[in-house]
Amino acid sequence: MAAEGARKGRTHGTIVVDLERRRVLDLLPDRTAETLADWLRQRPGIKVVARDRSTECARGIGLGAPEAAQVADRWHVLVNMREALERWLAGAHARLRCTPPGPGAPAGTTPPGRRTKPFTRTRAETAARINRRRRWVALYDEVRRRHVGGEKLQAIARAMNLAVGTVRKHAYAESFPVPEQRPLRPSILDPYLAHLQARLGEGCENATLLWRELRADGFPGTAKQVHRWLAQHRTAPARSTPHKRRAEFVTNTPAPGGSPPPLPSPRRLSWLLVQPLAALSASGAAVVARVEQDREAASVAALGRRLTALVRGCGVGGNADPEAALAALEAWLADARTSGVRAMETFAAGLELDGAAIRAALTTPWSSGQAEGQITRLKMLKRQAYGRAHFDLLRQRVLPAA
Repeated sequence: MAAEGARKGRTHGTIVVDLERRRVLDLLPDRTAETLADWLRQRPGIKVVARDRSTECARGIGLGAPEAAQVADRWHVLVNMREALERWLAGAHARLRCTPPGPGAPAGTTPPGRRTKPFTRTRAETAARINRRRRWVALYDEVRRRHVGGEKLQAIARAMNLAVGTVRKHAYAESFPVPEQRPLRPSILDPYLAHLQARLGEGCENATLLWRELRADGFPGTAKQVHRWLAQHRTAPARSTPHKRRAEFVTNTPAPGGSPPPLPSPRRLSWLLVQPLAALSASGAAVVARVEQDREAASVAALGRRLTALVRGCGVGGNADPEAALAALEAWLADARTSGVRAMETFAAGLELDGAAIRAALTTPWSSGQAEGQITRLKMLKRQAYGRAHFDLLRQRVLPAA
């Protein structure tokens, strides 16, 4: 039997699947331990229950079927490992972005005629952006102050009306988490950049004149795009620039050699760090090599790859020896506990609390993969009802269809 929770918004439920006959046994209206325990007490004789990492589900199985062996789903273990890496990366991302490109990284040069940075913003847009940043920095400082003071993440989220994920990211971040610069989007001015570069080389810095020339060639935009582009390439202030602002003029000369490629987001980077090095593309391997110049990042990545390889080598299709897998798990737990990285220590403590189910996952072929497939079918039936599928109707449709 497999027990798996499903949720949509704030509505939780439990689907129970027979792993041997490959059919849905029942739908439970909530995800509480008591409901699952009552269902199990009415059906004695269940020997194995595969489940996700939910502590509530584990407690319900322990109350209703204490003699049954619980098996944690291997896929959920891998997801939890990647999420632990992502939480650590969210805090260390600002530091990792300061590392130089690793060996094999792209040169970072930009072909001629291509923009290297976004168009300049107006003074009002710049002021609004600064004010937004100040508000977020103030929120970050308040979250850090409350967290250092001993408040729980849930309590901070309720008091400050923030999402728990945002509170967690700010609480564990070493510095204010500045988002990575987004890639440049195509502009209607891009096909005409070569002409603008050529006219700029001839000494023409009259934005209105350049716009008229582009319009004669078919440019569909207004003069605003040309003014913004020229503002980044002027060698002297425009004649219309007020005298009090001429002292603020700075020549926008691009830095030689270009800039290093941006670092992927913590979510994407966590995925790269748990992959085998041989399976990475050239660009992915360069990113991993760049990040692993940081000693702590190299330690975290090594732990992530070790556990991922261990879990993938067990279960159906795996060739790992059960005794060797258990020994490898114990060694990994010992290394994670002494790694000095809070995210890894917390994750290892969670695995130890669920130790029997984790060890069963590495030594038995059972998993809750069938439950995941039945959840997909359940969602399809619910969508076919166009929002009118209350629990009783949905249960009647799922059970006969199974």
